[in-house]
Amino acid sequence: MTVRADVLAKFDTLPLGAYGGNYAGRRWRIAKSQFSGGRSQKIEAEELGGEGYISANLYRLATGHALLKPCEMSEEKVVAFIMGVAPD
Repeated sequence: MTVRADVLAKFDTLPLGAYGGNYAGRRWRIAKSQFSGGRSQKIEAEELGGEGYISANLYRLATGHALLKPCEMSEEKVVAFIMGVAPD
């Protein structure tokens, strides 16, 4: 999926590394990493004490567009998480 500008802007505000955060009234462990000079990024999050899980890759193309590739889950689930998570 080509990433909407508002989703990309929110994704970019999430810090690199591992940290905690809140989403949907629950605590999450979040890890954001980057590869290839920032052209490829990964976000992975796990609900603490629950079964929630988020995993997706974001690719920044030479055309200036970005693609979001969720890992075995819906795009809507990943976008909702990105837009709603509040890192510590």
